[in-house]
Formats: sequence, structure tokens, C-alpha cells
Amino acid sequence: MFDSLSERLDSAFKVLKGENKLTELNIAESIKEIRRALVGADVNYKIAKEFTDNIKDKALGQDNVLRSVKPGQLMIKIVNDELVELMGGSAEDINLKGKPTVVLIAGLQGSGKTTFSGKLAYHLKSERKKSPLLVACDVYRPAAIDQLSVIGEQINVPVYKEPENKNPVQIALKAIAHAQAHNLDVVIVDTAGRLSIDEEMMEEIAKVKEAIQPQETLFVVDSMTGQDAVNTAKAFNDRINYDGVVLTKLDGDTRGGAALSIKYTVGKPIKFVSMGEQMNTLDVFHPDRMASRILGMGDIVSFVEMAERQFDEEQAKRLEKKIKKNKFDFNDFLEQIGQIRKMGDLKHLMNMIPGMSKMTKNLDIDNSAFNKVEAIIFSMTPQERENPELMNMSRKQRIANGCGHNIHEVNMFLKQFDQMRRMMHKMSKMPGMGAGAPAASGKGRVKRRR
Repeated sequence: MFDSLSERLDSAFKVLKGENKLTELNIAESIKEIRRALVGADVNYKIAKEFTDNIKDKALGQDNVLRSVKPGQLMIKIVNDELVELMGGSAEDINLKGKPTVVLIAGLQGSGKTTFSGKLAYHLKSERKKSPLLVACDVYRPAAIDQLSVIGEQINVPVYKEPENKNPVQIALKAIAHAQAHNLDVVIVDTAGRLSIDEEMMEEIAKVKEAIQPQETLFVVDSMTGQDAVNTAKAFNDRINYDGVVLTKLDGDTRGGAALSIKYTVGKPIKFVSMGEQMNTLDVFHPDRMASRILGMGDIVSFVEMAERQFDEEQAKRLEKKIKKNKFDFNDFLEQIGQIRKMGDLKHLMNMIPGMSKMTKNLDIDNSAFNKVEAIIFSMTPQERENPELMNMSRKQRIANGCGHNIHEVNMFLKQFDQMRRMMHKMSKMPGMGAGAPAASGKGRVKRRR
């Protein structure tokens, strides 16, 4: 995500490496590289110029007051602050007032509207304890109703649909009445998209909005389309005056233009960002955290929040006891792998850790990285999984034959597991380092911002 932009900004900061202070000359050189990086990320030139002019003014105004801070670090701080401001300043929550709350989803075909509708329903159900209803109002795309039905079944959320009805206004109004009758408190209306903006499409979405009077209208944008996405967002906003933007496909080859330009151009906040197909890969958009990711500084707060979503307090307490007794076994290890898988794409998770984005940029990392380990463990007997000490040469050879990997790979895994087990046991005896203790007690958690 934003790899190219991050690399080019990093090169701009390197201009200041070795400098003792910020001067008009080295600031100008760094600013020129920053502007090139933004334009290369498909940010409108006018926005890029205004952005870099603000940075230049602030950099020149520092007058080296912070003498203990290196020029490169000071420039990163200034750029970070300007990026946060450009992307909206602070996170903005979705409006959930109303009984039921009606949320209208709009956007072009292929932007990820239907998938986002499912992710939003899952987010509101799991994080906000709401009872959502998905509404299939895309009456043109043949597979749209089926896709929403599959998603609804996957996340255990009801879907209102009328396959024979081609009037989206009628469908939406009936869905709201259905939600009221069945005590469902959020109605998410998935509307039709087109391959491009046309008057018929705009007229239809305007009629739906006028009829249902939603508390929240969200415009879904494919972030991989860069400046085109910004232009489309402006056209929709001019017609239906939506409340917020959703950026999808952030796990793709995202240059960053949409994320950096939409708030400035349209004047509406980015409320959610989405990546991948998994239903739990939806995040509230925090400009400060996104700025940190763009500048290669990670996003440890979001990482902790994602971990907390998968956190099981009773499981952590049980695990802590086993580690202290040095009884951590292969079944426990499988459980931990399962928790990590639920958090989403591995490379994306690693990039949230400060300093890891540069280390992983050329590595091919995906969730299949655990497949070999799981195959080895699944080839063990229940007794072997519970008692790692039982491993001998004949057992290892049988496991190797069963999992399709050679004896060297099995030995390597068992050695690494043993080292990890010893280290966890050792750390559990250190004061204040009980495995999972802070999480299990509820102390030391990062407070979520709504």
C-alpha cells in the first residue's frame, strides 16, 4: 500500500541527510522531490503545489529552534502534520442516529460497493453490536443479488431482496418497513453502479436518496484509480451530496492520489478504508495513522486494535498458565496461527509494525506462509500434539511422509518450536512479563477511538 509514494518521499528526506540545519537551499531541493513524489502518486498538481508550499513555509519558519532534532527528522514531522491535515485531520464516525439508521451506498460498478456493504454490516454487528439488514437494490447486475445473499449468509446478516422487482425505490422503502417490523436497527442499501457516470444513473440514485432519506450516504471509491476516483467522487457529490467516502482495494497497487486528494477536492471525509475480500478487513479511517503508514513509520495502534478483535480473554488466561508450566503444545500453536489468519493479510500486518515496511517490500509474503507448519502439525497424532517431548526419529519420519515435506524441514520446525517454547517459558517468569497477562487483566490496552 502506497509503496511507491513511501519510497519517493524517503528519497526526498535523504536530501537532508548529513545537513546540520535547514536552509532555504536544501529545503527547496527536498520540496522539489516531495512534489514529484505526490504528482507521481497521481495527486493533482495544484494540490501538490499548495501542499509543498505549506511545507516550505513551515520549514523556513522553524529557524532551527529545535536544535536537537536533525533536519531530516524535522522535515518528516512537518510533512506528517501536513499529510494528516490534507486527509481530514481526524477520524469521523458514521452517523448511526435514527430507528432504524438508513445507510445508502453509492459508487461506480467494480468499485467494491457490494463487498463493502457486507463488511460494513459485519463491522456494525461485531464492533458496534448493531442488528443490520442488507438490501439488494442493484437491479441491473445479474449476480449482484446473489453476491449479497452469499455475503449475508457468510456473516449471518439477513438480506432483503425482491428479484422480480426492478424498482429500487420500492425495494428500499419496503426493506426499511421490514427492518422496523423485525426490530433491525441499521438498513444498508446496496445500489446499482455503472461503468461510467451517466444521467440515468445519477437520476436513479438521487430518487432513491430522496425517497428513503438516509442518515448516512457513503460513496465507495476504488483507490487504484487515482485521480479518476477523485473526479468521480466530485461528480457524485455535486449530485447527491453524500456524507463520506470509502476507499476500497487498498491492498492493491495503490498510488495514493485518491486518499490524499479527496478531502481537499470534495470537502467530505474518508470514513472507512477496505482491503481484501475477507469481511473483517474494514478499518475506520484515521488520517494520522495513514500518514504514519505513508511515511514508513507503521501503524501500531491499528495493529493492536486488530489483535484485540481476535482476542479471547479466557483463552489467553489458559495459555498463560500453560506457558508458565512449560506446557505450550502444538495445539496451542495452531490456535495462535488461526488468530493471526483472522487478522488479515500477513504482509499488510507486518507493514503496520514500525520499520517493517522497508524490510518486507521485496518479500513475497502471504497467508500460505503457515501452510507448511500446519501440514506438519496435522500429520501428528493427538498424543504427539499434546506432548512435544515424544518426538523421536521414527515419529519425525512418519510425520514427514504424512505431510509431504522432507525430514530436514520437519526437524527445522521442531527445533524452532522448541526454541520459541523455551523463550516463552523463560519470559513468563520475568516480573511483569507474564504471557498475555496485560491483555488478560484488561490493563495496558490501547484505547480505541471511535
